[in-house]
Amino acid sequence: MLLLATLLCPVTTNIYAQSCCYKPLGKNMKALALNKSFKAAHEAPLPFNYTPEKGGAMITYKVAGGADGNAFYVPADESTDKILIVVHEWWGLNDYIKREAERWQKMLGGKVAVYAVDLYDGKVASLPDEAGKLMEGLDAKRGEAILKGLLQKIGGGKSIATIGWCMGGTWSFNATLAAGSQAAGCVMYYGFPEKDSKRIKTLKTDVLYNYGALDNFIKEPDVKQFGKEVVAAGHKFTFHSFNAVHAFANPSNPKFDAKAADEAQGYALKFLKEKLAVE
Repeated sequence: MLLLATLLCPVTTNIYAQSCCYKPLGKNMKALALNKSFKAAHEAPLPFNYTPEKGGAMITYKVAGGADGNAFYVPADESTDKILIVVHEWWGLNDYIKREAERWQKMLGGKVAVYAVDLYDGKVASLPDEAGKLMEGLDAKRGEAILKGLLQKIGGGKSIATIGWCMGGTWSFNATLAAGSQAAGCVMYYGFPEKDSKRIKTLKTDVLYNYGALDNFIKEPDVKQFGKEVVAAGHKFTFHSFNAVHAFANPSNPKFDAKAADEAQGYALKFLKEKLAVE
């Protein structure tokens, strides 16, 4: 994460100071939110209700300049300094994402505390038009404040990895930039690739990107260029492509591709275990 970071961001353990270079991406995802084809490609989620099995529960935390933030928190099995931030798709923090938070905590051996952040302040969509309005209406400054508040809640001295899908893939990268020197790894599933080289230069960790080759919205050349800039910033960029459509890994998607999702999950899990140093 370094565009003249030593000049613009003084060295400190304060999370807000570490993320002073952070400017959340907004306009590209907002344009997609209004795209009729994009909305048509996201069929309504299949009905699903989830009862937490690993002790996950909703928490609130202070957010500067506004209402408290919300997150679904899954504690580690014992005290830990290893954190995974999960970022939801354009549907919001629904029961599918809560289940994903508990699944990833379990797959990481119970050694990582997981926070599934809520960027929509409690709103959840069940229809594409609703989701489009929520994503288009997501204020970048509010999203930034929500992430900063969560990082303040998590505290310093932690290793923080992030993972997200679609809109959440984009905000997974934003969360990684916001985490500053605490960032330990970023997983993006078909998120809009960052195009601002100045922001990419502030990156402080490696990125893994899972891509659907049949994606009509996220273009592979844009992802590859993003990867080149990540490498130029001094970090590893791992790209995996699958013969699948956009949102192929979303189990609520009627076009869910179990085979591709399992393979992508394997790559992401290996990456996160390495970056967070858990067996």
